[in-house]
Amino acid sequence: MNQTLAPSTAPLRSVKLGALDAVIDRRPDGTIYLRSAQPLDAYHDSIAEPLEHWARVAPDRAYLAQRDQDGNWRKLTYADVFGKVRRIAAALLRRGLSKERPIVILSGNDIEHALLALAAMYAGIPYAPVSPAYSLMSSDFGKLRMIVELLTPGMVFAADGLAFGKALYATVPDDIELVVTRNPLGDRPTTMFGDLIGSEDASGVDAARAAVGPDTIAKFLFTSGSTGTPKAVINTHRMLNSNQAMLRGSLAFVKDEPPVIVDWLPWSHTFGSNHNFNLVLVNGGSFYIDDGNPTPPGVPKTARNLRDIAPTIYFNVPKGYEALIPHFRADATLRNNFFSRLNVLFYAGAGLNQATYDEMNDIAVETTGERVIFISSLGSTETAPAALACTFDFGRPGNIGLPCGGVELKLVPNAGKLEARLRGPHITPGYWRQDSHTQSAFDDEGFYKIGDALKFADPDDPNKGLLFDGRIAEDYKLSTGTWVSVGPLRGRFIDHFAPYARDVVLAGADRDFIGALVFPDIEACRKLAGLGPDATAAQIIAAPTVRLLFAERLFTLAAEAKGSSTRVERLILMAEPPSLDKGEATDKGSINQRAVLAVRATLVDELYAETPPSPNVIRSDS
Repeated sequence: MNQTLAPSTAPLRSVKLGALDAVIDRRPDGTIYLRSAQPLDAYHDSIAEPLEHWARVAPDRAYLAQRDQDGNWRKLTYADVFGKVRRIAAALLRRGLSKERPIVILSGNDIEHALLALAAMYAGIPYAPVSPAYSLMSSDFGKLRMIVELLTPGMVFAADGLAFGKALYATVPDDIELVVTRNPLGDRPTTMFGDLIGSEDASGVDAARAAVGPDTIAKFLFTSGSTGTPKAVINTHRMLNSNQAMLRGSLAFVKDEPPVIVDWLPWSHTFGSNHNFNLVLVNGGSFYIDDGNPTPPGVPKTARNLRDIAPTIYFNVPKGYEALIPHFRADATLRNNFFSRLNVLFYAGAGLNQATYDEMNDIAVETTGERVIFISSLGSTETAPAALACTFDFGRPGNIGLPCGGVELKLVPNAGKLEARLRGPHITPGYWRQDSHTQSAFDDEGFYKIGDALKFADPDDPNKGLLFDGRIAEDYKLSTGTWVSVGPLRGRFIDHFAPYARDVVLAGADRDFIGALVFPDIEACRKLAGLGPDATAAQIIAAPTVRLLFAERLFTLAAEAKGSSTRVERLILMAEPPSLDKGEATDKGSINQRAVLAVRATLVDELYAETPPSPNVIRSDS
């Protein structure tokens, strides 16, 4: 490897990114309005338009690919996809599906999922990709049942009838058509996916396609947020297409170089679906479906795929980058291929710690002699998702940039912070059949209340971008009246305890000090404890070496604190992971702080008990 340059002095690989200069308006009441000086480019009326365009302009270009059972890449060109989409759309129209009877997709990313989704949008029929966790990880199927009752679907698709059988039997009424790719249910009528690709009714499909416009509903995406109850976010064609125009304004290189991505991020979420999948479609790129993920069994699959396919832009969550680093270090072929034509490293979904940021920069420089820009953005399911984007090298993680073209950002003073609100063509019109949630989501100027607090990276220069400053709803006061800013403190905590803490919930509302319920990274702690694969989580967190490390790091974290609002004085290590069914975690792994504190109220009391002190508690002063 090339080790002639230190990462801090190595040149940055040249890449064409947009300039999102800030136009700022400060009001006397402290409210700040920001927008980009760059106008929003024209965008499509329907997501069908780019599919039609690339099928005509680049019919033989690989569009979708995934591994088959033998490990070979199964590829479909734009012409292949377009032909199948029109035939599937005809089959969907014959069934009378509509926004009142949409399609629900239970299984994860694969080519059949993509074809069904594209066909539905082509014909103007909404679909809802639902997290597979609601079917495969839930014990009571409560959230899935609520989703089916809310949407009243006319068709439900799952790739594997056997794997999803329990969920289907428990939640899908007998009068709803089931479609599977393989393993049909033995005692219930089931349509095979291949049978949807039948004869094309050209006139019917053309008429339906012509009726699709910017305000046609493309899909429903579910988000739980702080409520724990799934909400169906309406996604229109205007949202999807305007958001891609926003992305083309920030990731400007995709206009000249069709993106090639290798991606595992779930299509049931806006990052993997609207952001990444649509980025490839709108810009005529190639999408390689990664069958891996950031888990011990999944990361080797991702590494294998990246050894085969060199991405031009790489998307992942912070834990995904962290998990890949040992593979990059151990495999020269992998890292050489990965960086060979990479323009951008992109992370979202959570905060990236400094150690992972530095390590990825080190590997890039050692491999190529150059740094690759490492950037992030801000958005949500309700914003399609990109709203703010960083298009410059900030030198450390955390900068979410400035509003994309066409986005208006309002920063409203709230308890000493600036609460972010957003307006633009990419914002959802609301939640399907949940009017009360819709009404409470917008202010009197029509700005969507995203719930995040932001602050300027440099108060004297807005063009230096914005930083995430926590979730407004998570912050609380200690008994002294001192505000605790949970988001930034949580980020510092996880960074300080890396790689041994996967997540943390901070307690202390109306208490004298901050305490923490820590969800450890069990595999990292297992290695630290020197215990074998049969050791339970309870045995691992009770190991003396594990408790000692957490005690030492808690002491040093407390010593660095400048006051009670940033000093964590006690912690308890959790043996039980956060529960999806109890609402402690969302299906994408995000922690619902309020739910954890409520479900584990006994542990919170134990955290603060003085007489007798709990042996489970690790203290900063012990």
